[in-house]
Amino acid sequence: MKVSLCTITFRHHLISISEIASFARANDFQGIELWAAHGRNMAQMPERNADWLASLGLSVPMVSDYLPVDADRLTRERQTKEVCGMARRWRAGKIRTFAGNRGSAMIAADERRSIAARLRAMCDMAADFGVDLLVETHPNTLADTAASTLDLIDAVDHPAFAINFDTLHVWEGGDDPVAVHRMMKPHIRHYHLKNIRARSDLVVFEPANVYAAAGRRDGMTPLFQGAVDYMRFLAEIADQPETEVSLEWFGPDCMDVLRTDRREIAEFVERRTPQRLSINF
Repeated sequence: MKVSLCTITFRHHLISISEIASFARANDFQGIELWAAHGRNMAQMPERNADWLASLGLSVPMVSDYLPVDADRLTRERQTKEVCGMARRWRAGKIRTFAGNRGSAMIAADERRSIAARLRAMCDMAADFGVDLLVETHPNTLADTAASTLDLIDAVDHPAFAINFDTLHVWEGGDDPVAVHRMMKPHIRHYHLKNIRARSDLVVFEPANVYAAAGRRDGMTPLFQGAVDYMRFLAEIADQPETEVSLEWFGPDCMDVLRTDRREIAEFVERRTPQRLSINF
């Protein structure tokens, strides 16, 4: 399992990409998931690229953005190509977006078809750049429940279309992440891992709060201390060397939390190693 950190963690910090990379390398992360806002701000830093990151033993598995699915065609094409170009610079094989900005229960059948068609066209552009377009499982989108996400996969029906499986948000949608993962696994290309103290605290992950510098952070917990059972979930994916996950931390004390979560994931994987050996022999 390859573990990355997300640069969005440092959205309110005065810290450079070099410092983030040094921290990632020192704490056994294999990659850095690049927030497209940060990628845009490095447009005038051509020396910071995939080769530079590779020299540190790191890579960018995914560039995460918010492509305007509801915008006019020219705007969609321009922004999709921009993010795909960013992915090419960093040799990322995936870009992440969302399936609209309204929940599946609020969207009529004809609008669902329209969103799927727009995503399919965006997948055509992504494929031209050699990248996959991932939609994240997330509330207030067409991927807010397992049933709606599976319907969307069928509707888009494109080889470059895949899912960024946000485990907490799948749980938030009322589904069992392990059961959904087993159904959706062929379509999953990446995982976001984060946790929450209790269902009543989920409001802290609403975008208006997350992106506010003075937003509420209480309720956000380290990975193994929250309401979602990550011991059970990671048992589903920890034995797969090519699986790519990102620790998505939005709270305070980010370096301490990321360092601890990364160490505890490594310890979890290590504890499972004797089980794998006993099965193989």
